[in-house]
Amino acid sequence: MSIRKVGIFGLGTIGTAVARALDDGIEGLSLEAVASRDDEKARRTLSSFGRSVAVVSAEALCDRCDVVVECAPKKAFREIAVPALAKGRLLVTVSGAAVLESSDLIDRAREGDGQIVLATGAILGLDAVRAAAEGVIESVTMVTRKPPRSLRGAPYLEANGIDIEGLDAPMKVFEGSALQGAKGFPANVNVAAAVGLAGVGPKRTMLEVWADPGADRNTHTVRVEADSARFSMSIENVPSEENPGTGKITALSVIATLRGLVAPLRVGT
Repeated sequence: MSIRKVGIFGLGTIGTAVARALDDGIEGLSLEAVASRDDEKARRTLSSFGRSVAVVSAEALCDRCDVVVECAPKKAFREIAVPALAKGRLLVTVSGAAVLESSDLIDRAREGDGQIVLATGAILGLDAVRAAAEGVIESVTMVTRKPPRSLRGAPYLEANGIDIEGLDAPMKVFEGSALQGAKGFPANVNVAAAVGLAGVGPKRTMLEVWADPGADRNTHTVRVEADSARFSMSIENVPSEENPGTGKITALSVIATLRGLVAPLRVGT
């Protein structure tokens, strides 16, 4: 089996977990390099790994690697996406919100023979949504409930002066389209963007966001009405210790996506 070289852009909560999985070993994949805004911190993290991993620039990462895994904050997405796709790389990301705001990158991927793979992230059932979209989907609605601490700093809350501190009951802080939600909660509702991209589009996918002081997990519930099926799905994600806005399963979904790139048997569409 030929070995595909993997590079990771961003070595935070998700990137570090993915890097460790690659260091532990995934047959057919090799961690070639990482790029980070803090090179010294990245080198300290990598110092405990079993093999030496280079810390390089975003441009150099794209030169050296076949697969580029984007694990950085949304504002840095294009910094790695543009050169990766221009060089025909396979770009793996969980940032559905960033993909929504960078639709031009789909054309860039086509022109450069690259590909964008949006990993499942913290949501489930995208296979079913994609399958239903081959027919006629009538409606897609999603309800997200998170502990207030997971929503702190969201641009929509700050722009609208919504205070979620000291809540003693659930509070609906947003209702609108997935496209609007992705802009207002870029660190929180990548899942809504992914559901929108998989189904009827982010403008027709409806979203509610709740700050729930009684919740200890990030919960997403999706309901779909289609000519082929009616289904609903709900997931309760355990927040990561390092970043409560990110569920532990998000990094695992990236690792599963990478395994699927080289596995002899791939389950799911």
